[in-house]
Amino acid sequence: MSGNTIGRSFGVTSFGEAHGAAIGGIVDGCPPGLSLSEADLQLELDRRRPGQNHYTSQRREPDQIRILSGVFNGITTGTAIGLMIENKDQRHSDYEILADKFRPGHADYTYYHKYRIRDHRGGGRASARETAIRVAAGAIAKKYLFEKANILIRACLCQMGDISLAIHDWEAVKQNPFFTADPNKTDILAKQIETLRREGDSIGAAIYLEALNVPAGLGEPVFDKLDADIAHALMGINAVKAVEIGAGFAAAGERGSTHRDEITPDGFLSNHAGGILGGISSGQTIIARIALKPASSIRIPGKTVNIHNEPAEVVTTGRHDPCVGIRAVPIAEAMLAIVLMDHFLRNRGQNQ
Repeated sequence: MSGNTIGRSFGVTSFGEAHGAAIGGIVDGCPPGLSLSEADLQLELDRRRPGQNHYTSQRREPDQIRILSGVFNGITTGTAIGLMIENKDQRHSDYEILADKFRPGHADYTYYHKYRIRDHRGGGRASARETAIRVAAGAIAKKYLFEKANILIRACLCQMGDISLAIHDWEAVKQNPFFTADPNKTDILAKQIETLRREGDSIGAAIYLEALNVPAGLGEPVFDKLDADIAHALMGINAVKAVEIGAGFAAAGERGSTHRDEITPDGFLSNHAGGILGGISSGQTIIARIALKPASSIRIPGKTVNIHNEPAEVVTTGRHDPCVGIRAVPIAEAMLAIVLMDHFLRNRGQNQ
């Protein structure tokens, strides 16, 4: 299957399915000399790992990462870094009823019509299980960018359904299971998830991301614009249906006199552009938001068709997230880090 690789100077290739033996990946282009251990990657993977609380999927995966190559005596060698995570907690029987039915709103229908064969167990390659490798690769990028350029990448849940979440306290994001910077609303979020579990339904969400201390000059002016590559990477996350950079859709209702980010000798007076001008970073904080749809794997019966295009009804059993946006926070950080790492190295090679 094509489309398994992202990046040029810092390339990430992933492989594996939700119910296969393992998922894995290759990180190519990481410079030599970076101190790196499995523990460094595990810290990020543990943030994404399912089964840690009642608010996410109850699949019990340890997500124990193994570094197979590219690191010697705790230091990157400059060669390809091989990564692998074994799948431990699979229940194939939960998906047997889907062998010849398509879940509405899922990739089942399109995978089958593209390839005429699909792995129906847990969604196969379309499962968010694959994103664990992205998080591991992103951990490498985050570590390098922070240590070499002081670039800090962070994200938080900023909306769940109709519940808007303010950004009050970044430290709180590390201390609650919802990755919210609005800790006073965790009880409301918990009640929302409990209601969804009882009803067998799901709900959408939005995530706010930012990258601080990004130097000016990353990105290209035409086809490889930094914001275009960020949008490409973020839209490639399962369930993401919209990406905003800076003011995003709000820009449609603004005037140029207020939207433009005026400049003084002391810097910019605003950041409606989200830290990117003409496809190149401006030196301001890079700001993005993503919207994730409600998961389609729910217990409420829905109309569908089978592989013979006959009408059918489907109910998804198994263990699923009532809100996929919660565990998508570290995934979004990882994808932003991968893009910034790629452009950081590309800029270094071209201009320094």
